Amino acid sequence: MIRIRKRIAARTAARTPADAVGAEPGPGFEITFDGRPVHALPGRSIAAVLWADSVLSWRTTRVNGRPRGAFCGIGSCFDCLVAVNGVPNRRACLQPARPGDVVTTQEGDGHAGLRR
Repeated sequence: MIRIRKRIAARTAARTPADAVGAEPGPGFEITFDGRPVHALPGRSIAAVLWADSVLSWRTTRVNGRPRGAFCGIGSCFDCLVAVNGVPNRRACLQPARPGDVVTTQEGDGHAGLRR
């Protein structure tokens, strides 16, 4: 038990905010947004990737089709919904971007093509 505590203390003691300043992200990758490639960095949410590409809106409302994007940025609201790899209603602010993800603008509740 004491050895484990010492190892944990040694690891956490080495981490400081000053160390984080010089951090370098891993190699970038691509996702697709509405059919076009978008550059992404590891660890970023889909919302962050879209913001970095100057995309501010990626959903339309059910009534009147008004554009929406990130509002709260912490997963409390549902303004940032997108379809990821064909699955609707993913919150872009919480969904990590992964290489090869296919992200599409969500229209309304995201189930229009699924209703019979």
